[in-house]
Amino acid sequence: MTENAHAHAHPDPHDHGHTHTHGHRPRTSEAQRTRRWFMNKALLAGGVAAVATMTGCSSGSSGTASSSSSSAAPSGMPSGGPGGGGGGMGPGASAVKYADFVGVTADGKVVDDLYSIHSTDVSTDKVVQKAQAFLDGLTSAEKKASVFDVEDDEWLAWSNVDGYEREGARMGDLTEKQRELGYALLGAALSADGLTRSRNIMKLNAFLGEYNGGGKDTLTEGAYFFTFMGTPSTSEPWGFQYEGHHLAINYFVLGDQVVMTPTFMGSEPTSATYNGEKITTFTKETKAGLTVLRSLTDAQRKKVISSESKAGDNLKAGAGQDNLQLAHQGLAAADWTDAQRDKLLALVRVYVGNMADAHADVKMKEVEEHLDDTYFYWIGETDDDSAFYYRVHSPVVLIEYDAQSPLAYGNKDSSSGDNGGGGMGGPGGTPTQQHIHTIIRTPNGGDYGIDLLKLHLENDH
Repeated sequence: MTENAHAHAHPDPHDHGHTHTHGHRPRTSEAQRTRRWFMNKALLAGGVAAVATMTGCSSGSSGTASSSSSSAAPSGMPSGGPGGGGGGMGPGASAVKYADFVGVTADGKVVDDLYSIHSTDVSTDKVVQKAQAFLDGLTSAEKKASVFDVEDDEWLAWSNVDGYEREGARMGDLTEKQRELGYALLGAALSADGLTRSRNIMKLNAFLGEYNGGGKDTLTEGAYFFTFMGTPSTSEPWGFQYEGHHLAINYFVLGDQVVMTPTFMGSEPTSATYNGEKITTFTKETKAGLTVLRSLTDAQRKKVISSESKAGDNLKAGAGQDNLQLAHQGLAAADWTDAQRDKLLALVRVYVGNMADAHADVKMKEVEEHLDDTYFYWIGETDDDSAFYYRVHSPVVLIEYDAQSPLAYGNKDSSSGDNGGGGMGGPGGTPTQQHIHTIIRTPNGGDYGIDLLKLHLENDH
């Protein structure tokens, strides 16, 4: 069931009585940060214990619930199995503070001079207008709960677990008109494909809730939250975050430059019929990866395909991994044929192409400039329906695709019994294309637009 029918009945759950200055929430205090971490840790621990009843999912990056909705789940927050490696279940104890952010690096050393402040000749007027219109449509309490400083730690506090406590304006608690303004903002920020992917993820999240018996506020179309960092502007830095179970979009704007990373997209299941609509996700991501792999020679494949077997969770750069050190693996594209390189770029475009087309074009030029240093890596089998993992990694882009083991869907023969829920999966389970996690990041300080903001503050202030 969607939340449209009763959206007006929900009070705003996010006015926590914080003090605000000039319409912005002040930086999250250490006490608030510690309290929130312990609460999320408790929720996630409850989720792991309750996975047998399975009303949630994910070990890879983001997920969630509001304060009010989290208390509504009698079994705690059953939000998915153990955090596998860098997949994680959320920022956790190792969450990086904004001031300590370095970004993903190959060896702990940031590659300098990758990013610069410059004109892209691509207007951001529309996304600024739609963001301001959405904020103007919020109540004062909703706005206070949703607006942070542009350098707030809240940027890094995203997660893929449905039981994660989130801040911001919850779509299911807004009026229909307010939600329409929110979707209009997403429509301006994303491409048509990106918007469709995002909406399908939300619908499949609701399907999962119904599949597991319903009654859980985090497994609905409405359990997705907007937060804003700074004030929408065509000249000053700002951004927004949209996140919920299996979806986290970080969108930074400085003038006409846009950074839309980290962006996490996932789903369990990846294909189902919801409200009479057949929905299938991640077909392009799956096919594009196989297309690149199958274009390689046998000798190249030997360098690309790992000797290790596919685990239930291979994701490395999920939530809480903002300062991840990840060495390049596989084979660089420097000596590939033009046709092979084109297929690799087409794969990258599937992920970059979630952002509005003209801004995606700008990012793709940046990717092409470093194509010789772009590595392709693969774990798992290579059939059309195989569960596999692949990675594209260069100085300016990191992409991961991970077919994971089931947590909440399609595992009814497990110890969870016959209640319609899925069985315990996680790293120890058998992976399947019905549970996929993906992420795209901008390595070497580019995520969240932090490198651009530092340059802006150094040069203009």
